[in-house]
Amino acid sequence: MKSYGIFGYPIEHSLSPAMQNAAFRALGLNACYHPFRVAPDDLEDALDGARAMGFSGLNLTIPLKERALAYLTPDSAALEMGAINTVVPARMSGFNTDGLGAKLALERACVTLDGTKVLLIGSGGAARAIAFMLAEEEAEIAIANRGKARALDLASRSGADGFGLDELERLVSWADLIINATSVGMSPGDARLIDPRWLRKGKAVFDIVYNRKTELLMDAERAGCPAIDGVSMLVGQGAASFRIWTGLEAPVDIMERAVREALGGRR
Repeated sequence: MKSYGIFGYPIEHSLSPAMQNAAFRALGLNACYHPFRVAPDDLEDALDGARAMGFSGLNLTIPLKERALAYLTPDSAALEMGAINTVVPARMSGFNTDGLGAKLALERACVTLDGTKVLLIGSGGAARAIAFMLAEEEAEIAIANRGKARALDLASRSGADGFGLDELERLVSWADLIINATSVGMSPGDARLIDPRWLRKGKAVFDIVYNRKTELLMDAERAGCPAIDGVSMLVGQGAASFRIWTGLEAPVDIMERAVREALGGRR
């Protein structure tokens, strides 16, 4: 049996085992995916141990994705984004599939990106991955962040324009696609970044938060906007990892169903 896993600290929240094990079962693969609690200071030893024990693939989640750059050989995307979330232990090579995950989520929702005006809110690791993906797809990008300096820095590296949150109303009016790449919305009662009155029918709204249906998505649906949740991105990046490890196309629908069922059991 081939072994796969995810390292994180904490790790109990991860939905990747449910998602990847569903994929292995669907394709009849003799493989199993396990969660491992790995503290940041133990990451190098854990990676070496996974290679020594013949693990076929790993995912990394918070707070390990940036630290892994010191111990693995990253591909160009992971190096540019400054984070690794997918590992092939045998080669000690690292990849970042977050941008691919966002792209797949948008493709499945029939959202085109070439020439599309995109408002990206946030400047953290997920926002970086999405910004570079949008640039490759030749979207027109505006990045807004609470700290404007960070928005300007990411914008300078991804061919975008950077703004503070004080300009959101104008940017929402301008955009064809709005992406929330912050953690706002993970908890009920989080303050809204976008006033529901700013949304207009025809704009698409993508929120990378996946643990609950956010107020932003509910506002988007009420306004007649296509609403895409973070489960789609989680599944997309997982599918990209699956292809890197196995060379096979991932059963995306089955993986998504497994994630949504697991989420339903936690609510």
